[in-house]
Amino acid sequence: MKNLYKLAILLWASVLGTHGAVGQSSKPNIVFILADDLGYTDLGCYGNPYNRTPNIDALAKKGLKFTQAYSACPVCSPSRAAILTGKHPARLHLTNFIAGDRKDTASPVLPAKWTKYLPSSETTLAEIVRRNGYQTGMVGKWHLGTADSTAPAAQGFNYDRVIAKNGLDYYNYTITAKGKTVFEDKGTHYLTDKLTDYAVDFINQNKSQPFLLYLAYSAPHIMLVPKAEKLKYYFDNYAKFNGKYNPNYAAMIESMDDGVGRVIEQLAKNNLLDNTIVVFTSDNGGLGLAELGPTPTNLEPLRAWKGHVYEGGIRVPLIFSWKNRIGENVETKNYVIGTDHLSTFLDLLAVKDPSVRQDGKSFYKVLTAPEQLADRGAIFWHYPHFSNQEGRPAAAVRLGDYKLVELYETGKLELYNLSEDISEKNDLSARFPEKTRELADLLKKWRSDVNANLPEPNPNYKKL
Repeated sequence: MKNLYKLAILLWASVLGTHGAVGQSSKPNIVFILADDLGYTDLGCYGNPYNRTPNIDALAKKGLKFTQAYSACPVCSPSRAAILTGKHPARLHLTNFIAGDRKDTASPVLPAKWTKYLPSSETTLAEIVRRNGYQTGMVGKWHLGTADSTAPAAQGFNYDRVIAKNGLDYYNYTITAKGKTVFEDKGTHYLTDKLTDYAVDFINQNKSQPFLLYLAYSAPHIMLVPKAEKLKYYFDNYAKFNGKYNPNYAAMIESMDDGVGRVIEQLAKNNLLDNTIVVFTSDNGGLGLAELGPTPTNLEPLRAWKGHVYEGGIRVPLIFSWKNRIGENVETKNYVIGTDHLSTFLDLLAVKDPSVRQDGKSFYKVLTAPEQLADRGAIFWHYPHFSNQEGRPAAAVRLGDYKLVELYETGKLELYNLSEDISEKNDLSARFPEKTRELADLLKKWRSDVNANLPEPNPNYKKL
């Protein structure tokens, strides 16, 4: 296996050249596929025995699977902003999902003030690659602002097909382009399939030139509305698996998997797979409680779910595939975070843009040598809000195997060793006070460095 992998690295080097990146004559396409609220444990290639995901599993077999990849935030809008800009949500002050406004009058703190859009002044991956000769397409869920100045067309995308009205429904929705309605469903076209149609359309339009496709599915975010024809298999097997999965949720994931398969098929039909980087990931952890219906998924052994800075809320699947460039059927234990994507793509494309300030670090070397442990350094989370999923204001930092969680309401510090305790059951803060203080100081300094927005004292709080 090691000899085969060394051969893959040599092939990579011969293709990319000694500089370590792609020459201008062979600019690779980028297809970045983002699921919505897909949990770390929801895919077959990550060990799920219930959900059928053959196309995503095949992508993992033909590429590199990360076992310790993280979103930059436990909710969607901030994590999407981090992917596109390489900046941490705390620096952007875009720290909650766009419509988030939950408070707890009984809490000693109020949620932090925050920016409810991605400012047009921020530079996105789409803007950078477009300046370097790429066509850019955005399909699906945007959730970073609805004004003309914050829409995809103003953030670097030539082509956009955005979910607008009824974004939580999979029927009876609208799609806009440049802010104008181009499609309105009346209960006949399943949303996940429609988004795939647009993705295929974009590929066909741009097959003769380098392109970036950002395909942001809304699935499997609630409401849980599956295609009827997908349900029989999951109902038939419900008793066999002792009811340990949600058939509606599983069917929605399968429809998304079908879409991934169609995208890959279209790339193959146009002879583009050799020169296309395909990425699949999720914006945050899965939903592990009942919200707008039955509980979608079970994230065990991870703790908690979407809206929490524990592993269930931030650990996500991540697959990188590039035919003949990245080794096949390999995985890495190196940890990475959503802010790292932009830096990595700039390395892959040999693009230098000193005007772009980045909080992420490139994991280009991990793509070439996934078996070697890289020194990523510390990664951080900052969620100064009350989530719709019972999450409380909190922050976290991971350095090596250790992760510290800080609860903003009480100041309590929790320390976990993730290599021994992936479920975050054993708080080691009392046992290792020096390590706890080291990480707490690191987190405090980082917050100051990025000028993080913090929760505010609740003037009406009455201590019992």
